[in-house]
Amino acid sequence: MSTVRDGVLTRGARGAGALVCLLLALLAAGWIIRDLAVAEHPVDVGWAWLGETRRPREFTAWATSALDPLLLLGALVAAVAQLRRAVPSSVAAGALLSLAAAVALLRLPLVWVLDAGWLQGLDSRLTLWARLTVSTQLALAAVLIMIVVAGRRRPDARAGRHTAGGAHGPAGAAAGVYGVVRAVPSGIAPGRPGSPYRGPAATTGVLLAAAGLVLAGWEIHWCRQLGWSLYRKGLLGDASVFRALLQPPVHWQGAALAVLALGAGVAALCRAPWSRPAALTAAALLLAYGAVALVHAVRTGEFGRLAALSVHAQLGVGTAVLVSAGGLTALCAAARPGLPDTTRDAGAVRAYGSAPGELRPPHAPPPPSTLPPGW
Repeated sequence: MSTVRDGVLTRGARGAGALVCLLLALLAAGWIIRDLAVAEHPVDVGWAWLGETRRPREFTAWATSALDPLLLLGALVAAVAQLRRAVPSSVAAGALLSLAAAVALLRLPLVWVLDAGWLQGLDSRLTLWARLTVSTQLALAAVLIMIVVAGRRRPDARAGRHTAGGAHGPAGAAAGVYGVVRAVPSGIAPGRPGSPYRGPAATTGVLLAAAGLVLAGWEIHWCRQLGWSLYRKGLLGDASVFRALLQPPVHWQGAALAVLALGAGVAALCRAPWSRPAALTAAALLLAYGAVALVHAVRTGEFGRLAALSVHAQLGVGTAVLVSAGGLTALCAAARPGLPDTTRDAGAVRAYGSAPGELRPPHAPPPPSTLPPGW
């Protein structure tokens, strides 16, 4: 086992991070509740998340997309990771950074989209609240990054931990002890606490990197196919691609997911301690992205007549299958526990007893067959 001590976030930093995550979760939950309130049937909100064109009950627009429940869930999971002391510091910091990166990438284009002139037909109060929400979420994402940067410290030397395993308490309690040795943690795999094991890391990294490359390839293809003038509308926002107030433009979303997937995939292959929360974030987003595309293919009948489709359409359906299946598999692999933190006991002292046949640590010298006189 690695004996590299992990830098830790202070207790105050983890508490502040949990509070910011809860604020992000409340913002996402508020807009989901708003959509449920204006929907004719609550299930219409779910169909809208899956790409259906159902309209709300009132003359208004949907505010949320399939990204918002994921943002809500991710913020809650990140908050729990900060509050659980069993979670290694590197994983807790990675959860904050992953959430901040996802919020920043997916909310940034809304800064100018929500100020566009083609949204003037909507309720001005609704768009104002949406702009305030986006600005607040971006500010909270920046706060999370500052918490991780400013809240790190190196652990102090734990001098008080070197107590004998059988000699706790008064000095006389160890009177019958033959000798003491420093504990040596059993070696199972090198790496820092919280790092993924080699098998899950390789699986996660390859799947995420492959999905990221496929999405990046599609964005390059669409840019060449449509030309920059048309592609720019899907990248930076336009009335023709608008679906929900808080949903990024379609090509921006694809490019952002490609960046997140590639970054998390490389981190997983390098077995970085923060790669597991980064991979969980990217895999969940990829799964939702692929699921929406698959639902669209099923409802339009493309799945039932796959052989009759053009090569271009077949590649699109195949991409949806690859991204959703890869996201689900990477999600399961990244969710597996990482390396435990045994460094805290690396310098502990273990005592073994006076009887020659008594159990002793394997690396400790045996006592003599005959004990000294008066022992």
